[in-house]
Amino acid sequence: MKKVIKYAFRLAILAFIVFGIHTAVIKCYANKSCYAGLSNIAPKNVGIVFGAGYLRSGKPSKYLRDRLSAGIELYKNKKVSKLLLTGDNGRKGHNEPRVMKEYCVAKGVPKEDIFVDCAGFDTYSSIWRAKNIFKIESAIMVTQNYHLDRAIYIGRMMKLNTVGYSANKGSYRGYRKNSIRELFALVKASMNLVTNRKPIFSNGSIDINGKSNFDDCN
Repeated sequence: MKKVIKYAFRLAILAFIVFGIHTAVIKCYANKSCYAGLSNIAPKNVGIVFGAGYLRSGKPSKYLRDRLSAGIELYKNKKVSKLLLTGDNGRKGHNEPRVMKEYCVAKGVPKEDIFVDCAGFDTYSSIWRAKNIFKIESAIMVTQNYHLDRAIYIGRMMKLNTVGYSANKGSYRGYRKNSIRELFALVKASMNLVTNRKPIFSNGSIDINGKSNFDDCN
C-alpha cells in the first residue's frame, strides 16, 4: 500500500511539472503577440470580440462591455474594418450576440461592418467557426489579459494570423478565480486541438468579406 501511495505521489508531482511547463510554454508563445495600446498593433481585417455574459437589465457585464469598447476602439481607429461578435445564443432567454451588436450600433459602428456568431459557445468553438464558417484569415482577438493567451494560441494553431488586444480596464469581480481556471482551460484547448474537435454547429458558410449577417441572433 505504501508503494502505491508513493508511486501515486510521484505521478502527481510529474503531472504537476508537465502541467506547469505546458502552461508556461503557451503563455510565452502567445504573450509576445498581446498588445495593450493602439500604437504598435498592426491593422488586421477583423476584430473578434468574445462574449462574456450580460446583466438582467440586458446591458453587457463589465467584462463584456470592456471587450466591446476595445473592439469599437480598434474599429474607429482603423485597426480593423469589421467586427465579429461571437457569443452564446444556445438557450432560451440568453442571447449574448444580440446584446453585443446592439451595444456596438449604439456606439456608432455601422451594421454592415458587424458580423455575429450565434454559436460561440466557448473560445475554441468561436475561433474554429471564425476560420471555417466566416472564412477569416487575419484577426485581432479582443478580450481580457487572462484570456488572450489562450485565444491567440488556439488561433495560431489553427493557422490564423492573429494577435491580441487587451480589454482590461480597471478591476473585475472574480478576475483571480478566472485566471486560475484559465490554466486548466489551456490544457483543454490543447486536447481539443489534438483531437481536432468540431463545434456543435460546424456547417454553413458566412463570408466575412461579403454581406453582413447582422440580423442573425435576433
